[in-house]
Amino acid sequence: MARYGALEVFKFGCYISIPILMTIFVAGNPGRLESIIKNRAYVVYPPEGQRPPTAEELIDRINKNSRKQ
Repeated sequence: MARYGALEVFKFGCYISIPILMTIFVAGNPGRLESIIKNRAYVVYPPEGQRPPTAEELIDRINKNSRKQ
């Protein structure tokens, strides 16, 4: 029975220590954190396209078109 208690203490220690050690390893060095983020870029956005016209530009277009008609 004592053997199972030691196993549970070991498992609990792993559950607690691994996230803490990984946080220290990754976040402790900003250069390493930046390289990990750049290496794991899952989402690649396309280049930005032409912006839609503003409200004032649309109003000007409407006024110009109505004057032509």
